[in-house]
Amino acid sequence: MARKKDELKELKENLTLKRKPVWDQLSQKEKKEAETLARDYLKFLSQAKTERECVEVMVELLKKRGFTEDPSPYCFTVFRDKMLAVMVAGKKPPYYGLRIIATHIDSPRLDLKLHPLYEDLDMAFLKTHYYGGIKKYHWVARPLALHGVVVKPDGTRVKIAIGEDPKDPVFTICDLLPHLARKTQGDKKLSEAIPGEKLNVLVGGLPLVGQEEDKDRIKLSILKLLNEKYGLTEEDFVSAELEVVPAGPAVEVGLDRAFIGSYGQDDRICAFSALAAALALKEPLYSTLLVFMDKEEIGSDGNTGAKSRFLEKLVYDYLKMYGVTPGGDTVLETFLRSKAVSGDVTAGMDPHYMEVHEKLNDARVGYGVVLTKYTGHGGKYMANDAHAEYMAWLRRIFSEAGVVYQAASMGKVDEGGGGTVAKYLASYGLDIVDLGPPILSMHSPFEVAHKADLYMTYRAYLAFLSAGD
Repeated sequence: MARKKDELKELKENLTLKRKPVWDQLSQKEKKEAETLARDYLKFLSQAKTERECVEVMVELLKKRGFTEDPSPYCFTVFRDKMLAVMVAGKKPPYYGLRIIATHIDSPRLDLKLHPLYEDLDMAFLKTHYYGGIKKYHWVARPLALHGVVVKPDGTRVKIAIGEDPKDPVFTICDLLPHLARKTQGDKKLSEAIPGEKLNVLVGGLPLVGQEEDKDRIKLSILKLLNEKYGLTEEDFVSAELEVVPAGPAVEVGLDRAFIGSYGQDDRICAFSALAAALALKEPLYSTLLVFMDKEEIGSDGNTGAKSRFLEKLVYDYLKMYGVTPGGDTVLETFLRSKAVSGDVTAGMDPHYMEVHEKLNDARVGYGVVLTKYTGHGGKYMANDAHAEYMAWLRRIFSEAGVVYQAASMGKVDEGGGGTVAKYLASYGLDIVDLGPPILSMHSPFEVAHKADLYMTYRAYLAFLSAGD
């Protein structure tokens, strides 16, 4: 009888999949590395709340490490201030294939309309149009900041960031008190309780000195303040990109500080991890291309999104740096020889909402970076579905590099789904798969990630970029 129990134990040990928390598998040195990475990440999140700010912060980090905009083994390219490409030369020229990581740096938010400023009941407001998939009720009754840029007809750029400095005022969107909300909100679906047209930001309430019967004295007061500080007029809103985002810095969450809480972790946790991996990369075999993209949250459209042909231009220029005269077939051949990762987050299982999760196949927070073979929705529509050979190759390099990973999908089959940039890069014929950490409260103004998953995402990207054949 004892022999059979020993056999069962041996079979279980040798044949079954074991998932263990990352923290249980780290050495003290690795735990210190994870904490250092988390501190750097907190600073990054606090500084980079828009796609333009992400590019600015990452360029600053690149320049400090010797990267240049001029063609060189360590270089970068900025496109329209919202898209960034980073290149690290490998021992093999790009024609033999690239190691590509594509992430996105836009996040759900509220954008100001073209004519946003108005006054009603002696209060001034800014009208907004939400960007990406949000729950509208998340954005009311909370401190908000205004970030962005205004471009004047003469080309002058005015940067705006109000609500982050402790001395700054903040903004808010007012909600209806529960005493009056029973019919207006309480009897409605959650998705309908806060109409998009009521996401109007409170910005002022003090009138200019004048006669009481004078109209729009508070609106004029706000315009006067904007003109005195930034030189703006009301018409300048037409050529502005101003985003309303949650106010305040990224913070540690929990008594043990295990988590990071912040706006914009989808997908800046992947962008930060990819950049950190590139900065740590030393003499890779294959040449590296990192692409930080815009517009993913609204379908990757536009000339700074994954559907643009900018990626082709990057590969074209990369080949020229090595003296290759690229033709259409040369660029395509380079893509076909390349391997890629779509750096994007997935849903972490929340024990309070297990009715939408599939426990065997969904991601656990704190259990490592997530390898997502396919995304899309019911029937795998609109998804890239990575090949078994590519999944096996990634398993091997992760095992060799000591990367703790989990293979997971996102939710029960008919509960919904999501998309990434993977399918757009797959159209070039390269192998690609989604790889990123699990997130709690995804697409909310305060997303939550585990420090251990951040660390393993960085380690996974570094292993990918460093790998040989």
